[in-house]
Amino acid sequence: MEVNNSSKNSKLLNTLKPLILLGFIFSLLTTHTVIAKSRRPVTDAETRQKKQECYADIESGLWGWQCRSSTTEKENCALRCLSPTCYDLVYGSDPLEEGEKDLARSQEYKYCIYKLSMGESLEGIKGSFDY
Repeated sequence: MEVNNSSKNSKLLNTLKPLILLGFIFSLLTTHTVIAKSRRPVTDAETRQKKQECYADIESGLWGWQCRSSTTEKENCALRCLSPTCYDLVYGSDPLEEGEKDLARSQEYKYCIYKLSMGESLEGIKGSFDY
């Protein structure tokens, strides 16, 4: 008789697995929506702190030797570490070169990080600070 109960429990569990999984996925999606609606802008202090953490990771070798090969490569890697999405959008097709200071792209990058922190669309960021 005990084998019969075990078989019933196994069938019940197999029937409930998809429902449990579906419920779990739904709860994750619902939680994300609530979080997205309560976003606040990232502060300059938070950005600086995260960038310092990126520099530390680069110095430790976590990002590979190329990121330590020059000051400019280190900066490109730090920007990529801070926000891969914003880096790809602003610098991806044209990374910083040795000695280059690009105020317009720097502003675009900061604006991208702000909009990303607010959960807003990144459309229109590229070229928004051309002088």
